[in-house]
Amino acid sequence: MATVLEKQARRWTYEEYCRLDDDQRHEIIDGNLLMAPSPDHWHQDSSRKLFRLIDRFVTQHRLGEVFYAPLDVVLDRANVVQPDLIFVAAANLGIIQRRGIFGVPDLLIELVSPSSVRRDRYDKRDLYARFGVKEYWIGDPANRSLEILTLKEGRYELHSAAEEKGRLTSLVLAGLEFDLTEVV
Repeated sequence: MATVLEKQARRWTYEEYCRLDDDQRHEIIDGNLLMAPSPDHWHQDSSRKLFRLIDRFVTQHRLGEVFYAPLDVVLDRANVVQPDLIFVAAANLGIIQRRGIFGVPDLLIELVSPSSVRRDRYDKRDLYARFGVKEYWIGDPANRSLEILTLKEGRYELHSAAEEKGRLTSLVLAGLEFDLTEVV
């Protein structure tokens, strides 16, 4: 279960986050430090399959770079996340640095776990929209579903979705089309 470690007047920053030394997975959302346990097998299996599918497409079409967790995405000093998968378009590769991604990726993917449903479906969705992430995918391996949301006028709208089976497409990765059964 994701736990807010510090919820008080004190706001965590990226610099403080970098000094943590406890081998746990942490994120900062709006200055609040959160810790989450490692994902389960279903989560990791879906993450691996999605990474392979997207990375193959991105590499073939020379669209940019794809990364998987854990990798820090530093949206600003008070918002540091570790999405399950990250796509940075070729035009934005300058945001990739040795310690992580410093800026707004073009596409982020979160696979929900029982402990992360609220954070991924609401908190991160709002956070990513606020920072201008063009496309946000929310996968639910336990329920065998995937939603692809695109940013329009500062809000996410459902672009493509499937449950159990069905074809999905992406606007950010134009031309990518796949069946849900390939990834969950």
